[in-house]
Amino acid sequence: MKSIRRPFLIVLLAISMVFVSCVTSQQEAIKETITLPTLQSSVAVIDKYGNCTLALSEQELIDAGYAVGDWTTISIGDFTYEAPIGTAYSDVDKGNYLIRLNKGSVILAINYGNLTKTSGAEEGEPVSIDLLEKGGYLQEFELRHLVRTEERKDYASDAIFANFRSVQFGTIAPNRLYRSANPILGDARAPYVEALAKLVGIKTVINLADDQQSLYAHLDEAPFYKGLVESGSVIALDMGVTFTDPEFIAKLKTGLTFMAEHKGPYLIHCNEGKDRAGFVSALLSGLMGASVDEIVTDYMTSYQNYYGVEKGTERYAVISKIITNIFAELNGGKAVTDKTLKKVSENYLIKTVGLSSDQIKAIKDNLSDKSVKLEGSITFIF
Repeated sequence: MKSIRRPFLIVLLAISMVFVSCVTSQQEAIKETITLPTLQSSVAVIDKYGNCTLALSEQELIDAGYAVGDWTTISIGDFTYEAPIGTAYSDVDKGNYLIRLNKGSVILAINYGNLTKTSGAEEGEPVSIDLLEKGGYLQEFELRHLVRTEERKDYASDAIFANFRSVQFGTIAPNRLYRSANPILGDARAPYVEALAKLVGIKTVINLADDQQSLYAHLDEAPFYKGLVESGSVIALDMGVTFTDPEFIAKLKTGLTFMAEHKGPYLIHCNEGKDRAGFVSALLSGLMGASVDEIVTDYMTSYQNYYGVEKGTERYAVISKIITNIFAELNGGKAVTDKTLKKVSENYLIKTVGLSSDQIKAIKDNLSDKSVKLEGSITFIF
């Protein structure tokens, strides 16, 4: 019986291998036969972050057979690179290229980077897009892609909807430092941020997102925030998202100098309160003695608030590398530890940002001040 079974198993294995080989060959053949037309366009608009919106529309790209998850080759003038098609910056790793489809537009971008400075692109520059691999990025896209709503009813609390919270790690005093979405963005979240900022008694605001024009666009809708602006307690920095860019670093110095010269409680915000605010909050937490796990947890709370990304999942692990990789960059490419995080943060602020020892001491003193007593409640009527 054994002598009969063994040859049978060998034959069955051989047949299986041939079958798998045939299927793989067929899949590769199918992949090779998919061709799409080269798309010709030009750079129509360059935004303040260095992203390039094309004259090509999203519908034109889709009509040509391209789709989310495709790998492409892009040429902007003489600059050529590869990028997947996605819908959000977080669809790719920090520093990676992306074709972003957003509200009918086709946008060439770098996550946490400035494509214009990298490529030398100018408005009117010719652009071509070619298919590199159909669906070649789809699996990674599905892992990374995040979806949220703009409806308050879909979130557990006002604070979660507003991405508003206290940052209290190391020696930061309770109710001394807060981070949030933008209270003057004019979106559904803004009124909630405004009310929470008033509730906790914010005195100084580091606004990482707005310039002088956008600062006033919806200011009348946020009377508490408007009062802070009028009293000189808000600094609008109009910062980009490339943390290594000299312009970003110079504006960070301006913002932290303002913090050293003003008393809290402080509110740090960008538009979503997720990336720029996440970096600055992590930097200050590190300065004040936070652990690596604490800055990662705080950074990822924004992704939990907006997208329901849960700790322990593969998605959480992938996204959380953003903040640890940033600190590794600040540390010469070496991962930070609980023992080195504070020193790395302080060295960056002094040697790279250019703050003085007195300014560092003032920030530390301001953040470790005694707690603020909170009173009152929030009621929204729409």
